[in-house]
Amino acid sequence: MNAAPTTRAVIDEFIAHLAAERGAALNTLAAYRRDLDAAREAVPDLVHADGDALSGLGGEWAELAPSSLARRCSALRQFFGFLVDEGLREDDPSDALPRPRTRRPLPRVLTHAQVETLFATAEEEAQSEKPEAVRMLALLEMLYGSGLRATELVSMPMAAVPRDAPLLTITGKGGKQRMVPVSTRARQALSRWLAVRVVPANSEKGARYLFPSRTGHISRVRLFQLLKALAGRAGIPPSAISPHVLRHAFATHLLEGGADLRVLQTLLGHADISTTQIYTHVDAARLVQLVNQRHPLARG
Repeated sequence: MNAAPTTRAVIDEFIAHLAAERGAALNTLAAYRRDLDAAREAVPDLVHADGDALSGLGGEWAELAPSSLARRCSALRQFFGFLVDEGLREDDPSDALPRPRTRRPLPRVLTHAQVETLFATAEEEAQSEKPEAVRMLALLEMLYGSGLRATELVSMPMAAVPRDAPLLTITGKGGKQRMVPVSTRARQALSRWLAVRVVPANSEKGARYLFPSRTGHISRVRLFQLLKALAGRAGIPPSAISPHVLRHAFATHLLEGGADLRVLQTLLGHADISTTQIYTHVDAARLVQLVNQRHPLARG
């Protein structure tokens, strides 16, 4: 008679399921494992835990921030759903888990004036045709013009750069690919960069990437540093700038211009539209103005 699998073994199976069936990214898988290991420390026989054991986790994790508690409970709900689907238990006790109320922070967004100032500085510096300055302009155009994640941008292979088609093939989270449009301005900036692009000596690996470095491609940290420095030269507080802030600006300003939320979801590579909906807050003022101007009662 085969022994029942240990909780650790079942967690391993669940993580493998997330990787194979959902294509979850390595960072996501590591986060799920940490959360489930933390639950196993509090409730050793997690596979057979009942509602009473799970309800006690609220006290065990009382020191956690609401967002951290919510994340752990989400991991557990998915884990117990997996157990039921796999026939490892008949009931799902996850209703007994604590339900912290979390408020998702609104993204920081640059104003149109700040974006214009940032680009004016980058464009002025790129007139020198120095590779570093031209590269900075290309990075900026891709972050704000296409809404790429920092990792997607710095790790972009040369093969992804379009010749004539105005689209990039991006490999995002979980290895999922999507097509992202490239504006005329961004294509021009990329062309300028390719004309002066130099692969560091003895960096065969770097030759494969659009933005090469001695070890392969420039890092996310380096991109962060470059943006901070550009912001400082443009007279914008460096604390207001990051690659993700520019991605937020891309999404926010597109939505302000009338972009459809589903289209925005596709462009950003969000698996769930609820993630994209965070950007609807920025349009509140425009919506109020629209109601005041167009609603029949407003005319009275």
